[in-house]
Amino acid sequence: MIKVFIDGKEGTTGLKIFERLESRQDLEILTLQEEFRKDRDARREMINQADVVFLCLPDAASVEAVSLCENENVKIIDASTAHRTHPDWAYGFPELSRKHREKIQSSKRIAVPGCHASGFISLVYPLIAGKIVEPDYPFVCHSVTGYSGGGKKMIAEYEAEDRSIALESPRQYALTQKHKHLPEMMYVCGLQYAPIFNPIVADYFNGMCVTVPLHARLMNKKMGVSQLKSYFAEYYASQNFVKIIDENEIYLAANTYAGTNQMRIVVDGNDERIVLASVFDNLGKGASGAAVQCMNIAFGLDERVSLK
Repeated sequence: MIKVFIDGKEGTTGLKIFERLESRQDLEILTLQEEFRKDRDARREMINQADVVFLCLPDAASVEAVSLCENENVKIIDASTAHRTHPDWAYGFPELSRKHREKIQSSKRIAVPGCHASGFISLVYPLIAGKIVEPDYPFVCHSVTGYSGGGKKMIAEYEAEDRSIALESPRQYALTQKHKHLPEMMYVCGLQYAPIFNPIVADYFNGMCVTVPLHARLMNKKMGVSQLKSYFAEYYASQNFVKIIDENEIYLAANTYAGTNQMRIVVDGNDERIVLASVFDNLGKGASGAAVQCMNIAFGLDERVSLK
């Protein structure tokens, strides 16, 4: 029986992790009474009793939680941004390479990727790994997400009866190009320069579509749409959750895979201007689903357990 503690279970990601795990017979979920959930000593006790701890906390609180762990056998899976660029932590995207999967299998410290970053990295990491583009390529990334990605405060704002009419329109944000996922996107892909990143939140609950356009003339290897589609299909061929869409899509709905841990990649455009897109659930493969997948791998289980 694997003992699980979710530190921050009341947040959006924590609740989703709990929902995915609560019916499993191979797990015991440790919980704190409401009055103790922010008590440092009570949390310390739970962290050190567990076999695996999910951190669904702000960055500073996640760093503090790691410092409370005195049991060297405890595996910590952090859903915050605090450790995603830390070289000692496994990066929780096993589909990227065999090394990524092996590090998740062997590590006691695993950082769950960010939602926007997951889409960008799923498209750009293979390009860099295959030397199709150079690390100094001037990437641009557009990302449309449901409002659940903003957490409880944004969810309440969108679902309020007297909400602003502005919420009925898609809203672009992080206009200063200082989004918290940018360091992760650069670090994991080994980029020399940060991409221009345009995240957009829209009036639906969950699901996202991340798009990266390519200019063929700037590519290191001259590949057309069909060649690039074949490359991505082969790159992710053995994966359970990441697949390539073969058919050309007229519309890409960002909520197509809401409620699942699936990610689908689209390669389209023409041989001069290529469009790459990654469609998945910001609460699934972009958060709680990825966290549970990493736990399954870390304990030698089928990675698909608890994941649609």
